[in-house]
Amino acid sequence: MVHLLDCTLRDGGYYNAWDFKQELISGYLKAMVALPVDMVEIGFRMMPDDSGKFKGGCAYCSDDYIRSLNIPDNGMRLAVMVNGSDLLKYPDGVTAAVDCLFGPAPGSPLEMVRIACHVNKMEETLPAISRLNELGYKTTINLMQIAGISRAEASRLAKECSAYPIDILYFADSLGSMVQDDINDTVDALRVHWRGELGFHAHNNMEWALANCIRAIEQGVGWIDGTVLGMGRGPGNARTEYLAIEMEAKLGRKANHTPLLDLIAKFFEPMQQKYGWGPNPYYYMAGKHGIHPTYIQEMIGDTRYGSEDILAVINHLAANGGRHYSVDALEAARNFYSGAPRGAWRPADMIRGREVLVLGAGPGVANYKQALENYIRKAEPFVMALNTQSNIDSALVDVRLACHPVRLLADNEEHARLPHPLITPASMLPEEVRKALPEEKLLDFGLGVQAETFAFADTHCILPNSLVAAYALAVATSGRAERVFLAGFDGYGAEDPRTAEMQNVLAAYESHERALDLISITPTKYTLPVRSVYTL
Repeated sequence: MVHLLDCTLRDGGYYNAWDFKQELISGYLKAMVALPVDMVEIGFRMMPDDSGKFKGGCAYCSDDYIRSLNIPDNGMRLAVMVNGSDLLKYPDGVTAAVDCLFGPAPGSPLEMVRIACHVNKMEETLPAISRLNELGYKTTINLMQIAGISRAEASRLAKECSAYPIDILYFADSLGSMVQDDINDTVDALRVHWRGELGFHAHNNMEWALANCIRAIEQGVGWIDGTVLGMGRGPGNARTEYLAIEMEAKLGRKANHTPLLDLIAKFFEPMQQKYGWGPNPYYYMAGKHGIHPTYIQEMIGDTRYGSEDILAVINHLAANGGRHYSVDALEAARNFYSGAPRGAWRPADMIRGREVLVLGAGPGVANYKQALENYIRKAEPFVMALNTQSNIDSALVDVRLACHPVRLLADNEEHARLPHPLITPASMLPEEVRKALPEEKLLDFGLGVQAETFAFADTHCILPNSLVAAYALAVATSGRAERVFLAGFDGYGAEDPRTAEMQNVLAAYESHERALDLISITPTKYTLPVRSVYTL
C-alpha cells in the first residue's frame, strides 16, 4: 500500500511565513480530498519565539487553530512537523518540550507528528518519539541529509530507530543530490534493521524528485511526500499533482484532478511567480556538489549576487564543504580572498599626484560619453575602467580593474582583446583563472578581505569586501592620487541591497584618514559630493 502525504502548507510556508489565506486553505483541503491524499501535514508546530518576526497560523498549528479551519468532514487525516532542533534547545529536555507542545491525542484533531532531524542529532531526539507515543500520536522521524552518510551508518541509525515506537521511518534527500541508484542503496541499508514502514521526501534540485519517488515506490517505500506545484524552499519538492497522476496510472487510484488544477491556477501559480521556487542550473550544480540549497535560495533572492558571484560561491563551497548552511560561510565564499594579501605592482609608479577618473558600469558613462571624453582629452586624468565596460573611446582608458575570479574567467578573451593593462590580484587568483589571463598585461595588486576595514599598502590593500569599485578606490589611494572623480556610479533603487552595500563601502572609505576626495561627475543616488562633468 502506497500513501501520499502532502506537506504544502508546511514546506511552502518558508516563503510567506506560514501565513496562508483561509480561502486558499479551504480550497486546498478540498482538493486533497478529491485526489485523494492520505495525510495532510498542515504545517509546523513551532515553539513560541521572541524573534519579533510575524509567523502565520501554519507555523504553530495549535489545536484551536486547526479546529478553526474548514476541515472536510470525511475523516481527513492531519499531521504536523516539529523541528528536532527546537526540541533539543528546550532547556528542560526533549520530553518536556513535547509536553509543552502537545496534549493527549484523543483531544486533538491531529493523528500524526513528524519530527525532522539531522542524522547526527537523531539519537538525542528519539526520546521525544516515546513521549509522543505515550500521548497517543502516530509518530514519524524524518532523517535529513541521509545522502551524506555511509550505508553502514544508515543501517546503524535504522537499528537505533527500531528500538523506539516509530510508525514510519522517513528519509529526506535534503540536498537534492540523490539519483535512483542512491534510493536503492538507502532503502537496502535501512532495511537491514528496520522492518516498519518507510517514507521518502524528495527535493528537486536536479529534477529527479518525481523519478526518485517512483523508484522509492518500486523499492517498497510506503509513504511519499509531495507539495502542490512543488512548493518548497529553493528548488522545491516532488509535485503532488504529478504523484497523483502516477499513482492513478500505476496503482489504479482514482483521482479527481479538477479541484487541484483550479487551485493551482488561482493561488499557486501566482505565488510561484512571486516567490520563484523551482529548479534552475544553480540548484542543479548545488545538488551535484552536495551543497545546501539554502545557499542558492539566499543568493537568488539577494540582488548583490550576480551570476558570476553565485558560480564563484558554488565553486568555493564545492571545494570547502557546503552541506550545512551558514550565513558566515556564505559571506566568506562571496569574498573569495583569504590569507595575507600579496602583490608585486606599485600603483604609485603610475598614479602619484594625478587626478583619477573611475568609470563604473552604470548608464551615466554612456549617457554622458561625449562630455566625459572631452574632459579626459583636456585634463588627462588617469582613467580606470571597471571590468570590461567599453562606453568610452578605448584610447582614452589607461587601465582596467577586475578582481572577481569567475568574472575574470568569463571575460578572459575580452581582456586579451582589449589593449589596456589589467590591475588584478594576480598572485592570489586561482591557478585556472590566472592561466586564462594575458600574463604580460597583469598588474598584480593584492587584495585581502576583512569586515569593516580599509588598509592601503604599496602593493596590496585590505577591503571590507571584494567589490571592484572598492578595489579601484584602494588602487587610487595606494597610488597617492590627488583626488578621484567617479562616473557611472548611478546606484540602484532605494530598496535594492546593492545600494546599501555600496553606500556603506563609500562611507567607510570616506571615514578613513587616508581617504581621497570622491566626487561624482555624473548623476548618482549615492551620498557623494557631485560636480557636473560639463564644468570640468
